[in-house]
Amino acid sequence: MFPERSWWPGDPIARAVARSVSAEMHSGFLALRNQMPMNCRATFPKQEISSDVQSDIDRITTIWRTCRETFGGNGVLLFGRFTIADAMFAPVVMRFRTYGVGLDAVCQAYADAVFALPAMQEWLQAAHAEAETISAYEP
Repeated sequence: MFPERSWWPGDPIARAVARSVSAEMHSGFLALRNQMPMNCRATFPKQEISSDVQSDIDRITTIWRTCRETFGGNGVLLFGRFTIADAMFAPVVMRFRTYGVGLDAVCQAYADAVFALPAMQEWLQAAHAEAETISAYEP
């Protein structure tokens, strides 16, 4: 609706893929969400990964590799430059860091690029400044 903002890739095929993977992220990966809750203030690197969570991780890393290799040639993000797809996967980047998920070189480079974004650093700083906690998700 706001093409001047360029939140989606300009190429029609890349845009269709970006919308598809964003929708998949929005509606899926329930095992990951349930067993690796969002907590960017903590680290749980030794947590056991269930087969359902591993399936979600495998699908996510396949998406990341495919998008990077097919559409990301002119930058460090899924479609080269920042898109809504990167915003959708930003919480996964944080979960992977929190739980110490091992990544291949392509996926680690992508995760590092997302983590380094100024908006991510601002989000992380705000999380660390937050006083409220949910005891079930704290160490």
